[in-house]
Amino acid sequence: MTGLARRIAWNLRHRWRRVFALCVVGVGVAAPLVTGLWWTLPLAWFFGLVIALPVLHTLVKPIPDDDGDGPEKATGDPALDALRERYANGEIDEREFERRLDRLLETEDVETVDPADGDAADRVREEIRRKMERIRE
Repeated sequence: MTGLARRIAWNLRHRWRRVFALCVVGVGVAAPLVTGLWWTLPLAWFFGLVIALPVLHTLVKPIPDDDGDGPEKATGDPALDALRERYANGEIDEREFERRLDRLLETEDVETVDPADGDAADRVREEIRRKMERIRE
């Protein structure tokens, strides 16, 4: 596939709503010219943009996986995920969780922490605390 063909295919796959809306506008402008009836313009726009576009968007929208591991649960760090799971199951108390979380954050790779942000550990700790409260409820 050439560069232009690949770009067109990507745009049709990911920006189909914009392409569809542009086609509806074009059909709405062309309809009165072809038929000679002025009311075909708002009719085409109404059915295309107000009815067809939302229906197609709803039909094409991907269905999320129902495997129980939502994006708010998985952090990508297996050690942190295991620690959060043990805390949520009640295997360790809050003080032990904080101690182990501090140890994990101390051993975190320097490349993953933004040097301009001095409160990275506090921010991560607060985010985890909020998520753990949501899990408990």
